[in-house]
Amino acid sequence: MKPYVTVAIPFYNAEKYLADAIRSVFAQTHQDWELILMDDGSTDNSLSIANSIDDSRVRVYSDGKNKKLATRLNEITKLAKYDLIARMDADDLIHPERIERQLEVLAAKPEIDLVSTGLYSVTDDLKILGERWHIHTSLNHKDLLFKNGCGIVHASLIGKKDWFVRNRYDESLKLAQDYSLWLKASFKEDLNVYIIQEPLYYYREAGSVTAKKALLAYRYERKMYWRYGKNWKLVLIIKSILKTMIVSAMNFIGKYDAVFSKRNKRIVNNTSEFNETINLINRTVVPVNI
Repeated sequence: MKPYVTVAIPFYNAEKYLADAIRSVFAQTHQDWELILMDDGSTDNSLSIANSIDDSRVRVYSDGKNKKLATRLNEITKLAKYDLIARMDADDLIHPERIERQLEVLAAKPEIDLVSTGLYSVTDDLKILGERWHIHTSLNHKDLLFKNGCGIVHASLIGKKDWFVRNRYDESLKLAQDYSLWLKASFKEDLNVYIIQEPLYYYREAGSVTAKKALLAYRYERKMYWRYGKNWKLVLIIKSILKTMIVSAMNFIGKYDAVFSKRNKRIVNNTSEFNETINLINRTVVPVNI
C-alpha cells in the first residue's frame, strides 16, 4: 500500500490558472492525498476558486495577509497531515503519474529524502518551449554551487515532512529561497535527493523570469556563496558578477529573451503525448460547490 501524501499549492492572485493546477492534482493516478490550498493574501478571485472545491480531501487556508512564499511553505510543513509533502505552483500543471512515480523512488530508496523531476517549459497557453532535466539522478554540494547539469526543480518536489521540519526556508529572502535551502542542507550533508529526468512537471515560466528578478537572484546568490561556498566562494562570486553584467547588457539592448531561452536543453518536436496528457487533465472532473 502506497502512503498518503500532502499536496500543497500556495497561491497569490492566480485566478487564471489555479483551477487547472487543482485539476491536474485530481487527475493523478495516485489518489491517496490531501490538498492544501494556501492563500497568500490574494486580491483577485483565487480564494473563491479554492473555496469552491467540494472534496473532503481539500483544505483551504487564508489569513488575508501577504507573507510571501517562504513563510507559506514553512506554514504548510506544520499543517501537513501526512509524512510526505508534494508541492507545486499555482500556475503550473503536473503529469498524471508524477506523484506515483516519485513514490516508487521513495519506496525503492529509503535513504532518499527528496525526489524532483524534469520539466517542460511551456507558454501560458501550454505550448512547449523546451525541456530541462538534470544530467544525473543525484547531485552534491559542488554541483549545486556551480549549477552543473540543471539542478532541483523546486515546484516538482516531493519530500519527507521530517526533512522539511529540520530544513526550514529562509523567510528573509524574496527570491531563491529554494536554492538557499539546497545549499544550506547540502552544506551540512543533509540533501539526499533523487532526480527523475523525465518531464513530469509543466512549468509556465514565459514572462515570469524577468531580468529584474534574475539580477536580484544573482545578488542573493552571492550572499549564499559567501556563506556556503567553501573553497570556491571567490570564483563563484566573480562568476555571479559576470552573469550580472551580461544580463544587464542583454536587457539594455532588448535581448534578455535570448538568455532566458538557453535555460532549456532541447526543443521538443513531437508533442502528441504532451497534448494527450493535457487533454486527459482537462477532462478530469473536479467537484465544485457553486
